[in-house]
Amino acid sequence: MAVENWVAKEVTSLTEFRHDLHQNPELLYDVNRTAANVAEALRAAGVDEVHEGIGRTGVVGVIHGQTNKSGRTIGLRADMDALPIHEETGKPWASKVPGKMHACGHDGHTTMLLGAARHLVESRAFDGTVIVIFQPAEEGGAGARAMIEDGLFARWPCDEVYGMHNRPNLPVGQFTIASGSIMGSVDEVKITITGRGGHAARPEQTIDPLPVAAALLQAVQTITSRNMDPIDSAVISLCTISAGNAFNVIPQAVEMTGTVRTLREEVRDMIEERLGVMVEHVAAAFGGTGKLEYIRHYPVTVNHERETELAAAAAQEVAGIDNVHLDMPPTLGGEDFSFMLNEVPGAMINVGNGPSAGLHHPLYDFNDDVIPWGCSYWTTLVRQRLPAAGLS
Repeated sequence: MAVENWVAKEVTSLTEFRHDLHQNPELLYDVNRTAANVAEALRAAGVDEVHEGIGRTGVVGVIHGQTNKSGRTIGLRADMDALPIHEETGKPWASKVPGKMHACGHDGHTTMLLGAARHLVESRAFDGTVIVIFQPAEEGGAGARAMIEDGLFARWPCDEVYGMHNRPNLPVGQFTIASGSIMGSVDEVKITITGRGGHAARPEQTIDPLPVAAALLQAVQTITSRNMDPIDSAVISLCTISAGNAFNVIPQAVEMTGTVRTLREEVRDMIEERLGVMVEHVAAAFGGTGKLEYIRHYPVTVNHERETELAAAAAQEVAGIDNVHLDMPPTLGGEDFSFMLNEVPGAMINVGNGPSAGLHHPLYDFNDDVIPWGCSYWTTLVRQRLPAAGLS
């Protein structure tokens, strides 16, 4: 198992950096402390250029190889933000901020990319340029899109871009990846059903929006069961319902919210169209009115075929062929790295986090044993994608 000697020597300092991030989690774009520490660490490592405030609080580092005959540039991305969850791990490095924790391992992702950046600066054993991208607001804030709109790929054009995420309960030292759609689109729906409120004892004088909501809750599930190919995957989950504030008053309106997840953009389009029709006409059948607000957050995450093979090859050099699985099943969870993959060919790989609680769970913690594997993957990927004769 080719865990690099340099990483093995530096793992203690990297673990300390990870623990500090974990103790001081920050949400969405408000990652000022985290971003500042990342930028400081990149400068201390000798990264050629360090740019802050990209997409509000993102950080970009530019690392030049010993040569640049190829003129090629690859981007490596890590996310920095935490989640609004109260930590229950009891670890010595547990969150010191009530109601906030790194429950998805972004502290580990940031640390592994920082470690790789430090090694790449020391060795510069590649031909071309590496852009290390530290992104805010992956957890619902579309930080990747914000960085792109702020000129990420216009200022630093990349030939390829790669991401990495930890995977709970995949053994440490193993990787998993697949080409095509690997993660779902993430959309939000807000539905308002308006009737005519009144006294609960005189329902005939009202248009009760609650039976409309009940009918709609049932009806929307026929979209996935009767309007789409059974081979496709999608979820429509209406998760909240709000109406009224008295036991004897029929409310004027009902509001519902939920989410839609799909693995194909065509299915996404169909569901949005069908939901709109259904909300309007189910409400009308009861004499009320229905309004749908459909908010598209993250597109489907689609790994490019060639870049998936290249990422797998790097992982195989690090972990061995038997420890790299090429049949990773897709999930309807979302990932805003999808915005980057829509701009630049690339792929996201998963690295094993070992036995652990699931992502977004108050008992989750990133496994420090993964740090050498992730750092080694990044540096190996760079050497393979930006090879230079005679460099080592």
